[in-house]
Order: sequence, then C-alpha cells, then structure tokens
Amino acid sequence: MQQPDVEQLVEQLAARLGRGLSLEDLDGLLVAYSSNQDQSDRVRVNFLLTKRVPPDVSAWQLSHGIANAVRPVVVPANEDLGMLGRVCVPMLVRGFRVGYLWVQMGPEETSAAPLLGELSEVRHEMELLASLLLESNAAESEQRKRREAEFLTACAGDRNALGALANWPEVHGKGPWQIVTVLDAGARHEPEDPLAASLTHRSAALQSTVGVAEALFSAGRPSHSVLLFRSSQGRAVHAQVLVHYQLELAKRSGQGRPRIVLGISEAFAEIRRLPRAYGESRTAALAGVVEPSLGELVDCRDTGIYQFFATAAQGPMDWGGASSLNFTALEAGDKNHELRPVLEMIYDTGGTVQDVADQLHLHRSTVYNRLAKVRQIIGADPLKGSVRLELHAALKAARWHERPRI
Repeated sequence: MQQPDVEQLVEQLAARLGRGLSLEDLDGLLVAYSSNQDQSDRVRVNFLLTKRVPPDVSAWQLSHGIANAVRPVVVPANEDLGMLGRVCVPMLVRGFRVGYLWVQMGPEETSAAPLLGELSEVRHEMELLASLLLESNAAESEQRKRREAEFLTACAGDRNALGALANWPEVHGKGPWQIVTVLDAGARHEPEDPLAASLTHRSAALQSTVGVAEALFSAGRPSHSVLLFRSSQGRAVHAQVLVHYQLELAKRSGQGRPRIVLGISEAFAEIRRLPRAYGESRTAALAGVVEPSLGELVDCRDTGIYQFFATAAQGPMDWGGASSLNFTALEAGDKNHELRPVLEMIYDTGGTVQDVADQLHLHRSTVYNRLAKVRQIIGADPLKGSVRLELHAALKAARWHERPRI
C-alpha cells in the first residue's frame, strides 16, 4: 500500500475530525491545508491566501507557549484578530520539532476537551505526518538555513558567530563538546550542483541525528556534514549516526550504501576552540578516506602524520609540531624534559634500549621507565606504526621551528 504524502494525510485527518486543518513549518509558512472550509475564520482565510502567519497572529499564538510545547495547546479565540479558538498540535519526531498542525474549533464550542479526545484517537496519523514533514520540509526551512549558516561561520572562526553560538540553547551549558565531520568516501570530486548536494547532506544529517541526545546540532555543506556533539568516551552513538547516514544517502541517491567516514575531534570545553576542533575532525575524516585501514570512525588522535600533511597544505610549516595531538600531550607531560631525548635517539638510531642507555649515560631500566611514562601520557605505544611516525616527524618539526630566521 502506497504511503500518503503530506497533503493527502492532512485531508484524511480533516475528514476524520470533521474540521479545517492547516499545517505550517517552523517559520510560519503554510505547508498544507484541508479543503474543508466550513466555519473558517478570518485568520484561516488570510493564512491560506498569503501562505504566511502575520506577526500579530504569531504573537498571540506564541504567547500561549506553542514554541516549547510537546502536547496539544489550546489557543483561545481572539475577537480583535478575527480568530476562533483552535488547538495547536506540535509536530515532533523523537523530540525534534518540525512544525505545527492547527485544528480549528467551531464558534459555538466553549471547551476544547472533546477535540483533545478526538486528537488522541488519531495519534498514529499525526506521528506519521510529523515524519513526512521532517522528510519533506525541515531541511529547507529558512530558519534552519540561517542557523546552519551561522554555525558554519563559527566553525570558520568568525568571532561574532562564535559569540552567538555560545548562547544557543542547544549549546549553552552542554559542554564539553566535540565536532564530527561526516564524509562520503566515494565522493572524490566537487558536486555538479552544490546547492542540491548541500540539501542532501543537511537532510541526511537531520534524519540521522533525530532523537540522538548527544547530537546537539548539524549542518550540511556540498561535500560533507558538520555535527556538534556532546563529548563522550564511547563511540556507540557515532556508529548509530553513521549507519543512519548511510541509509539516508542511499535513499536519496538511489544507489547502494556508500562508505561513510566520521572524523571526530578532541573534546573542547571553550567555544572559541570550535574552529580548531573543526579542523581536527576534517583532517580525521579525510585520513579515513585515504587510509581505509583507519576504519569509518576516526578519532583525530589516530590520524598520525596526516595531521602534518593537512597543516602543511595550509601554509609554511612553522607550527613546531603543535598539530600532533600525541606530541602536544607529550610536551605537556614531560615536565623534566627527559622523555623527548630518549624517544628521539631511539627513532634516529634504531638502536636497542641498551645502546640508547649507553649514549645518554642512563641505566637501561631508566630508559624502559621513560618509555612506559610516554606510553601512559599518550595512551599508545610510541614504538609502533603510525604513532612512531607521528612523534618522530613532530620531534623534527619542533627542531625546525627553532631554526634561525635569515
């Protein structure tokens, strides 16, 4: 059986309730309405003609708490506005607000209790309507576009946008945070239609994070999505979002499930660190694309030398190893400046622990203890694979940073 679209479902609900219905998005724009015009008041007629809620009507409706309501709200009649009483049903999908359904009351009705009872009997249809509205309209909301633009401007480092973002209800008091970049590994080239691609990623991000408490906000760009998460140690929620994102992109492209990579930044407790975290997450996502062995959930700490490549592409390599998270942690933990010399000699010579101990005039157990301390500080083995490559490159970059400027 074919699923009805938004307009058909509004008509079906109106027929069951025997009342005029109208559906609006979060910007107060008309999405759909029923053809039942019996007992229409002046506000309804004007709304259907102009497709937009006028400011005075909007103020009256908002004064009754519809913007924060999670259950139907009775909005009483207003004779000055030419408005009969009506019930506002917030359209919610797993807690995400996508619009409002308005059910008009008759001029003789003195109580909304019978109508509220009727609405409880069509709860399933209203839940379906909310899901359809999210699918068809939420990502195109002008309000949503404005907020996403401000969020992305903050990610780019704009101070005014960062200040505004810090006061958003989704953000304020919800730190520490982390940024997640979601990238389609198969999309190696710029899309032919950037606007359509942005909408696709915005919609996929919205759909894949609905009901995920840790996902505070999302925005779409032509090549990827940017998600603001509440920081967490585990990756179960990230894996859930990844799977849903795959399904959403597959549904919109009509092709098979793409390989999706999530690049995850370090946690940050100050909103001014957002741009740096965005850079970390972008690098992690790109590293996951070019190095499949890193997997689909890539923490920025695991990107090794790719951190250097990303930084070098932005300009002169004068960062002194600061782009390496493991090196930054090592520097902070090496209070007595005794760990770097041991590591650098091991990396440079490829010698044994005994050789390093002899050259540094240390006991062999001291070298082992210092290696163990490095392992404890960075949470990884400094003598293995990509961690060794990352730290060795960072040590040399730090030396280069101290060169004379001529």
